[in-house]
Amino acid sequence: MINVERKNSFQLRLTRRLKEETSHTLDVYLFVPGELGLSAQLVTEEAFFHSAIQVSRTYYSDQYHLPLVHSRLASRNRLGSDSYRLSLSLYAYQYVVALEQATQAILSDARGLRFEAKREPTEQEHESIQALLEKVDEMSSLSEGILKRLRRNEPGDETLYKYFANIDNYLSWLTEQQHLTLLAHLPRGGVFNPLRKQLVALCEAQGDYRREREYNAERVMADPTRMSNKMRLLRRLIEYPITLKQTSQELGQGEQKAVKALATAVVMVFVMLGVLRLRDVVGDIPALFVLAMALLYALREVFKDDLRNTLWRVLRKGRPKWRRQYLDPTRNALVGRQLEWFNYKRFSTLDEEIQQLRHRSVVQREELVLHYRSRSRMSPTRFLSGYEHTRETLTLDISLLTRLMSKGKHHIYRLKEGQAVRESVERRHLFNLVIRETGSEDEPHLARWKVVVSRSGIVDVERVDRHAANEKRP
Repeated sequence: MINVERKNSFQLRLTRRLKEETSHTLDVYLFVPGELGLSAQLVTEEAFFHSAIQVSRTYYSDQYHLPLVHSRLASRNRLGSDSYRLSLSLYAYQYVVALEQATQAILSDARGLRFEAKREPTEQEHESIQALLEKVDEMSSLSEGILKRLRRNEPGDETLYKYFANIDNYLSWLTEQQHLTLLAHLPRGGVFNPLRKQLVALCEAQGDYRREREYNAERVMADPTRMSNKMRLLRRLIEYPITLKQTSQELGQGEQKAVKALATAVVMVFVMLGVLRLRDVVGDIPALFVLAMALLYALREVFKDDLRNTLWRVLRKGRPKWRRQYLDPTRNALVGRQLEWFNYKRFSTLDEEIQQLRHRSVVQREELVLHYRSRSRMSPTRFLSGYEHTRETLTLDISLLTRLMSKGKHHIYRLKEGQAVRESVERRHLFNLVIRETGSEDEPHLARWKVVVSRSGIVDVERVDRHAANEKRP
């Protein structure tokens, strides 16, 4: 299953959990409106790939308490310190990801509960409110339980304790931040007052806990910027030991040199044949012979590059452009490889399955499709003992595309109480994101998202139900 969400104003984050017993293929299609004028002459495929696409993989465990068990064994000198660090980081990272996703899901549900606090909610609104309250209460209870399990076995070794304190500090702060986010965005109303008090109590408890443990200096806590930067560094400390190292290699460099040599050789054969023919025709007239030679060499320079580019496109068509290797961060052992493609395509060249999901129309024919493809195969036997899965995160930066959008705002008019009112609106563009995945599930997974984008960033990301979309087709 693939999850797509907005990471920040200009980045989309695609995440998936992988079963490493099989090979995996991922196809990402981003449909860019034709009115933006994106082309290979404006932004090359290689430039867009290197600046806009980032891929990372981390260890993942289906048994959520297994990392905590490993960390406890390590703290009792039954496993090494490296194992303690990795296991505790994995436990913390999976909690962080789950907490952030739960918060975003609750906020999405809360946006649909905007009603006037002065009136009583309808029966349907009341059911939605109760469901929302249960989700928030469950999230708070789980957060407190997970943190308690983490703190039950505080290591006595000074080296291990420093790492434990950093992780405990960050998880306490993040838990407080996520619950404060819910507190700030929950609808107003008497029915939410008990829940708001519960959230306030939880946040105060986490703040008091960090003060008692003296995790942060007073001057750091008094400065939000310093506090945020410190927690960002602690987040990197958690992610580092569980994130697989990567080495990237561009494919076809040797072939490119061979194509260049072949094109030069072919052109020179025709040039030499032309020289011999000129000698027979022109004879001993030096001036005319020199002019003819200049013309031949000019034609050579023109056709040599065209021939080389044509041969290169034919040779590399459909073949991967990059190879990515994954290494275990602790042992530097090779644990997997991945091949990657990236191309600009037109709607008519896509698979029938992708075309049907996107639908055909005049607008779609004008779109330029950015197609990213990866094919990976990992070696679970070389993973850390006890872990056989990974979590892949693909970040897609669309800031290059927002720069192509027109600046300024537009004005529209509407009637309001019998008067014509002018309002300024920001121009927005609709991007479509289609993803196809094979290998992680028993059947290929295919889904589409609508991404609303303005020049100032991503406005909204909405998944389109496949069956509902088919029903709307004429």
